[in-house]
Amino acid sequence: MPTKQANAQWNGDLKNGNGTMELGSGSFQGNYSFASRFEDGDGTNPEELIGAAHAGCFSMALSNELAEAGYNPKSVKTKAEVTFEVTDDGPAITGIKLICAADIPNIDTDHFKEIAEGAKDNCPVSKALAGTDISLEASLL
Repeated sequence: MPTKQANAQWNGDLKNGNGTMELGSGSFQGNYSFASRFEDGDGTNPEELIGAAHAGCFSMALSNELAEAGYNPKSVKTKAEVTFEVTDDGPAITGIKLICAADIPNIDTDHFKEIAEGAKDNCPVSKALAGTDISLEASLL
């Protein structure tokens, strides 16, 4: 398997500095700052990128597990809500909520939710974030 990469550069101190993050593939580059991370300022932040990675990984994992169970997934759409808080131990990602809506013909809701929970637990990004509380809200379209 290939090794994937991303790059970041930060200039200046925490509150007044700024930086850029980019994917090694060149398909994304974004600015970030104290305001985009700790407030509602313009730009991206590491938590938003973790959310995108998690939503993408989970969507692929769920589609795969559904196909392996004999279903033909038409679409899986996932939003990741990443909670970033300042705790007694400092800033931390304290939770991620995956909100998924899927179009899967011929599956009952209970079986779908069971497969979705397995995908949540077994997608590589969930495994990498094992120290974070990850919840799932999954529904069929």
